Amino acid sequence: MSTITPSAFVFPGSRNVLLLSICQAIYLSCAIIGVTMTGLAGAEMAPTPALSTLPFTLLTVGTALSTIPASYLMKAWGRRPGFILGNLAGVLGGGLSTWAILQGNFLLFCFANLFLGTFQATALYYRFAAAEVVSHDIRARAISYVMAGGVVASILGPVISVWTRGLLAPVDYAGSFLALAGLALLGSVIAALVRVPPPQESEIEGSGRPLLTILRQPRAFVAIANGVAAYSVMVFVMTATPLAAVHHDHGVDAASWIIQAHVFGMFAPALITGSLIARYGLFAILLSGCLMLLASAAVAIAGVSLVHFWISLLLLGVGWNFMFIGGTTLLTEAHRPEEKAKTQALNEFMTFAIVAVASGSSGAAFYAAGWTVINMAVLPFLVLTGLLTLVYRSQMPAREEKPA
Repeated sequence: MSTITPSAFVFPGSRNVLLLSICQAIYLSCAIIGVTMTGLAGAEMAPTPALSTLPFTLLTVGTALSTIPASYLMKAWGRRPGFILGNLAGVLGGGLSTWAILQGNFLLFCFANLFLGTFQATALYYRFAAAEVVSHDIRARAISYVMAGGVVASILGPVISVWTRGLLAPVDYAGSFLALAGLALLGSVIAALVRVPPPQESEIEGSGRPLLTILRQPRAFVAIANGVAAYSVMVFVMTATPLAAVHHDHGVDAASWIIQAHVFGMFAPALITGSLIARYGLFAILLSGCLMLLASAAVAIAGVSLVHFWISLLLLGVGWNFMFIGGTTLLTEAHRPEEKAKTQALNEFMTFAIVAVASGSSGAAFYAAGWTVINMAVLPFLVLTGLLTLVYRSQMPAREEKPA
């Protein structure tokens, strides 16, 4: 059994885990500002409502396009330079977004979001860096603690979004993106303090097995499937949420607090997810996450009151947390050291290529079919992922369930 005590948070490498968690909190605060304001700002500038989520879609496209270069850059230069450059891309993206909104330039706003995608792509590797600064037996806990940086972001992000929305009045939303640029600049400073072991010569020069061989492992396939399903379903629903909340007369500020509840659900459990994996097993957590995402869709289908939005988005966050951290932990067990860069790059690319499709279709799907259909559409994907995980678990020896 695993219990949480103060000493559980202090272990070799905990300083770097803390710094990575702060970087995660800063990045996610920026992400919350983007999620809350991008669709709304886009709706005011876009030539047609169906294109209102195009800027956010291009953010995910920028993420997908940057994941592979970011992973190989870190393989060659190390994690820290990659994290610093990623944050500086966030500064550029936030600054360009601010200017685009002030000028009412939709195309420039779309272009700026590509740089924010690069920022996101590098930040995705914070969790993998956490696994590299601790011993093998506490990887899940370290990954979980870094993801817990989102708890701070769930408070700061919506507050900053609302407070800075009118900072550059009379133009709405521009101030929020200026704040995003400032946060990304702070993130580059914190990233410079992180000490991740440099890549070993065998990691830099070795290539390991072909990617197809790695993917043929059931462990790798199930890990990637859970991460892809969790992220794409979460983004598909979350992207439409501010639009749906405003459409159902809850207002822009209410949309911000709904997103806050969602992000809190995404990251607050991370304080204990690693310990839950150690206690109950990885697959119990993966399947629990899948069930929570199914419950989230059911609540959303049941009604459109503010309470329905809050509960649904909270469950969406917790379910994502369990599946994403569980999938990440499983993936670290599926590759050799020299295969790390390409395996992680493939995982992130596949995830965000599909997320780009999910976010790009979300706005159009909402305006064409409504909030209920958005949530009904995710059910088959979740059922398929749950069944895939169950089949793999049933064929795997029990002694392999918990990460060594």
